[in-house]
Amino acid sequence: MVVIPTYNEAENIEQIVRQVYSTLPETHLWVVDDGSPDGTAEIAEGLRPQYEGLCIYRREGPRGLGRAYREAFSRLLQEGCYEYIVQMDADLSHDPRYLPDLIRAAEEADVVLGSRYVKGGGVRDWPFHRVLLSRWANFYVHLITGIPVRDATSGFRCWRASALQRLNLEEVVSEGYAFAVEMVFRAYRAGLRIVEVPIVFTDRRHGRSKMTRRVIWESVQMPWRLRFQYGDNGERLFRKRL
Repeated sequence: MVVIPTYNEAENIEQIVRQVYSTLPETHLWVVDDGSPDGTAEIAEGLRPQYEGLCIYRREGPRGLGRAYREAFSRLLQEGCYEYIVQMDADLSHDPRYLPDLIRAAEEADVVLGSRYVKGGGVRDWPFHRVLLSRWANFYVHLITGIPVRDATSGFRCWRASALQRLNLEEVVSEGYAFAVEMVFRAYRAGLRIVEVPIVFTDRRHGRSKMTRRVIWESVQMPWRLRFQYGDNGERLFRKRL
């Protein structure tokens, strides 16, 4: 199952759906829409006759990337039909051609990160200050939490369903992009096997970023919140990194 959360991605949704099915024709794909006023869900619905495994799930209630993933993961685990669950963005920054690499790596791991910062990975069409900011964000997360990965902020991942079941999704509190950091921290703390495979990340060409001051502030706070939430355990992780 591939899970793609959307909010106002009308310019991208058809292309990303077609690319996913071009790469993995037999996959199932959930478009999890947060009430997009631009008709994203309606465009996706129009593609359903062409793709048997395509499902559009219209969420209700407060919006947020973390909320969308948490709800989708919980429902999928309840169904119990999938061995691998992939998360990826709708804005074409995550190239579906890497999906087979992530899934193959998940045969030997619990969670696979599509990483920009391992050998063979990288970014395209990003200004220099964006690259610096992303690098600093990952250094910041590693410094505070001790998570031993190069790209903790990557949102392109493949989870084993059995691994997600070992995490208590009801305890996940992130609403926005901090969800990525919180989940990899919880995976590390649970002793899950985490590996990274290289991807090249491409900046969005259509639509607007969902990065707001509130989302940025949550991302700044989350590493500290995780470290202190787990008390002595969080402190041991930090000392182990040192």
